[in-house]
Amino acid sequence: MHDTMDKVAIVILNWNGRKMLEQYLPSVLEHSRNEAVTYVADNASTDDSIPYLERNHPDVRLITLDRNWGFAEGYNKALKQVEAEYFVLLNSDIEVTQGWLTPIVAFLDKHPDVAACQPKLLSVADRRQFEYAGAAGGFIDRFGYPFCRGRVFDTVEKDNGQYDEPMQVMWATGACLVIRADDYFRAGGLDSRFFAHNEEIDLCWRLNIMGRKVYCLPESHVYHLGGGTLPKGNPRKTFLNFRNNLTMLYKNLPEQDLHRVMRWRCFLDYIAAFETLVVNGNWADFKAIFQARRAFRKWKPTFEEERGRIQSGREKVASTSMERMPFSIVWQYHFKGKRIFDQLPK
Repeated sequence: MHDTMDKVAIVILNWNGRKMLEQYLPSVLEHSRNEAVTYVADNASTDDSIPYLERNHPDVRLITLDRNWGFAEGYNKALKQVEAEYFVLLNSDIEVTQGWLTPIVAFLDKHPDVAACQPKLLSVADRRQFEYAGAAGGFIDRFGYPFCRGRVFDTVEKDNGQYDEPMQVMWATGACLVIRADDYFRAGGLDSRFFAHNEEIDLCWRLNIMGRKVYCLPESHVYHLGGGTLPKGNPRKTFLNFRNNLTMLYKNLPEQDLHRVMRWRCFLDYIAAFETLVVNGNWADFKAIFQARRAFRKWKPTFEEERGRIQSGREKVASTSMERMPFSIVWQYHFKGKRIFDQLPK
C-alpha cells in the first residue's frame, strides 16, 4: 500500500505471459509514465515473468497472487491492493500509443455520470482494422448476443474513421477498460464465477442498471493482439461464452423480459449448436454448447439472490443508461444481410 492515492493505476494481469510483457510492456511504460502508475498482477505464473520484471522493470509495482484465479477474480483480488481514482484493466497483449490516456482521463474528469470508458481497439496484425474483442465499443441485442461498432459476429471492419465520434455504448472491452475505482467496487467488481468471457459485459450491464454510463472514446486508440489466452474456435472458449452469457442474462434481465428471452435463447442456442455440427462439422463446439446450457441450469439457483439484489437496484434509478438493443442481431446478420454496425436499425 502507498500513502497517497494515485490518480490512474494501470493494472496488467499476467499468467505465464513473459513474452507478452517483453513485447508490450515497454510501450505502456513509455506512453503512460506521466499519467499513471503501472502494476503487474501475477496469477501465480510458473514461467520467469517475475524475475524478468524485477530485472528489467523495477519501477513496475508487482502484485503476486497465490494461484491462477482467472481473469475476473485475478482482477478483483489485485484491485483491492491498489489505491487510485481510476483503474485501467489492461491486457498484457496491448500496445498503447502516444497520449492514449489523456482524452480518457479528461473525459472522466469532466463527466461524473460516466463510470467507464474504452479507447478504439485496433488489431496488431492489421493496424487499419478493428480488433474483434471490443472495436469501437460494445452492445448486446435483445437476446444477449454481443456485437461492436466495427465488429458484428465474425465480420470485422477496416477503420476508415467511420466510428471516430465518442459514443455511449452498452459495454467496454475488458482488454482495455478504464473505470472509476468507486464504481468498480460499488457494482461488485467482475463476477469471479465466470472465470473468463462475458465478465466485462456483465459488469457494464450492472453499471447501466445503477444508472451509470459507459463510453467509447475513439480519439484514444490502442492495438490489441487478441486471442492471447484461448484461441478463437477453442471448445473451452465456446463453453465459457455460452454458459456465462446465459448467466449474465439471468442476473440482469428485467423481470418482464426474463422468461421470454430465455425461451428464445434456448431455441437460438440449439440452432447454433446444430449449425456448428452440420455446416462446420465441429463436434467439439457442438458438445460445448450443450454442456454450457447444462452447466448454466445446474448453477442458476446460486445466482437467485444476486439477481434479486441487482433488480431491486433497477427500481431506484431513473435510467439514462444503455441496455439491450431492440432487435435480434442473428436475424439482422444472417437473414437481412446486415453485416456492419452502420447498417443496423438505429
